[in-house]
Amino acid sequence: MLRWIAVLAIAVLIAADQGFKFLAIEYLQPIGSFPVLDGVLQLSYVENTGAAFGIFRDHTTLLTVFTAVVVAGGLILLVSGKLRDRLALAAATLVLAGGAGNLIDRVARGYVVDYVEPLFVDFAVFNFADVLVCVGAGLLLLYLILDLVRERRRAKKEPSDGSV
Repeated sequence: MLRWIAVLAIAVLIAADQGFKFLAIEYLQPIGSFPVLDGVLQLSYVENTGAAFGIFRDHTTLLTVFTAVVVAGGLILLVSGKLRDRLALAAATLVLAGGAGNLIDRVARGYVVDYVEPLFVDFAVFNFADVLVCVGAGLLLLYLILDLVRERRRAKKEPSDGSV
């Protein structure tokens, strides 16, 4: 049941991402940028042909194929029911939704629409899908750490058989 809720959540998050990008194209593209908090944050229209933080710029085909494989594999893993831990499921949901949202852009436009620009730090312009991937990756890292801790606790509790 949870895996189908995750699939529904992925669809909703992809729709939200595409909606935000539509608004960026409609309203930001003509003006370029719009200040939100002076010196802190502005909305800026950027066509990103690379991956996160602009790496692999102009390698859209490679990124498209890689993202498609990761998203397809992740969806197969998700619907197979092999992800039973709620934290791992939440992480996968966010990563898959963000990856799919940016994949749609790469396939439909040849670039990803970015629009959130922090001004208080030298950082890349990003979008909602990027946030989903980063938060999902953070949750996945947390899951892996917690799983390692659980495994070590289990190993300590196992009785030794007295062999040397």
